[in-house]
Amino acid sequence: MKRVPDVYTLKLETPVAFEDFLQAARYKGAFGGRGSGKSHFFAELLIERCLLNPGTRWVCIREVQKSLEQSVKLLLEDKIKKMGVQAQFRVLHTHIETPGGGIITFQGMQNHTAESVKSLEGYDGAWVEEAQSLSQRSLDLLRPTIRKEGSEIWFSWNPRNANDPVDVLLRGPHTPPEAIVRRVNYSDNPWFPDVLARDLEWDRLRDPDKFKHVWLGEYNSISEATVFRNWKEGVLDIPEEARPLFGADWGFAVDPTVGVRCWLLSDRLLYIDKEVYEVGCEIDATPALFDKLNDQRIPNVRKWQMRGDSARPETISYMNRHGFTITPSVKGPGSVEEGVAFLKSIDIVVHPDCKHVINELMYYSYKIDPLTQKVIPVLLDKKNHTIDAIRYALEEARKSMVGIIDWYRQQAALATADQIGKAKPAELPSETNGGVKMQGPNGVGTVYARDGSQYNVGLDGLFVVKADDVGPLRAAGFVQVG
Repeated sequence: MKRVPDVYTLKLETPVAFEDFLQAARYKGAFGGRGSGKSHFFAELLIERCLLNPGTRWVCIREVQKSLEQSVKLLLEDKIKKMGVQAQFRVLHTHIETPGGGIITFQGMQNHTAESVKSLEGYDGAWVEEAQSLSQRSLDLLRPTIRKEGSEIWFSWNPRNANDPVDVLLRGPHTPPEAIVRRVNYSDNPWFPDVLARDLEWDRLRDPDKFKHVWLGEYNSISEATVFRNWKEGVLDIPEEARPLFGADWGFAVDPTVGVRCWLLSDRLLYIDKEVYEVGCEIDATPALFDKLNDQRIPNVRKWQMRGDSARPETISYMNRHGFTITPSVKGPGSVEEGVAFLKSIDIVVHPDCKHVINELMYYSYKIDPLTQKVIPVLLDKKNHTIDAIRYALEEARKSMVGIIDWYRQQAALATADQIGKAKPAELPSETNGGVKMQGPNGVGTVYARDGSQYNVGLDGLFVVKADDVGPLRAAGFVQVG
């Protein structure tokens, strides 16, 4: 026997940005950033439709759905309770029965074939959540299947790339007829929660690109391989007692000659306010280039200690003969990874005039495996000239502070390794002889044990270490896996 709805009154508040979706349309698409209320709106709209149109059959879709926990089922259950209409719905383990013998089901499109998807032909509509992940194959299967007269297909998503199928369909140059597509963001949500507001402000201040992508619904301009996300442009006041730090990287034909001025304003705040950068700079023109680091605050850069790339001792010697005070950088195994790890552990502010620093921080990347297209913890040796100069400038200060990797313990381990001739243990640790898998900080490819033996990162991006070294490595920022 079909259940007949009782007489009741619903009062649903619809934000202005969503009002257009209340009218009928074949396609409805809401895209934007986190906290906009897209999912909450479509969940309430679906419950309302089931109440007003007894017998409604609807499918809620994701590209991949391995369990109901990945679906919007729980959200719909919460809305049913909040709206006080529990008596009209029957919530079961795999689906929800709706008034008038209708049903709401939850499915992953990746599991469907051209034959199995025909089971949805009699449905009144579909709601695709996380639509940015929907493949072209799934979209091509879904659209002609939901074909009942008056049927609708809803899409809610946080944009990822302009070439994602849902963006091409609903935001491309040729959108289908009867499509209502709207951008909705946190600013359109009158019930935007305070806890998300705090997260939003953190990202706005610390990671502008992440803020635009996550909260404003812009396409993702930052690759997962990007090294630095802990920086922003800005102008800071420099305290009178602050001491400048200078770094230099040498180049000529292809690579630039670079100088930077930095200020370590606290143990976790680095300010970079001046740069010089020139490709093809002759050695006798280099002193004049570096004099451009002078200003009212530092009228004579030649009097200040500077760290320079030790690979060009003849350039350092020439600069020092012309009144500079440049000390060669200290290089060794893992020095680049260690310096980058330290830079990633602090907040970085860059003056807008430092265009080359900004460009490198934006695009400095890890390598990508050409077969798997996965990021591997190996730094690319390009777009890093100002970054190298910054590493050199911070060399002395970094070694006196606690970064991601404990520099002192690493140096002690290196000394021990030298004393024992860098001998390898008779049997390297493995998963079969008690070895423990650990994930190291980004960019770390080598670490030394207390006995001086060397652990290298594997192809899976993990280290296998002896059980005795797990504790010290945890303290250095490593995480046990499995």
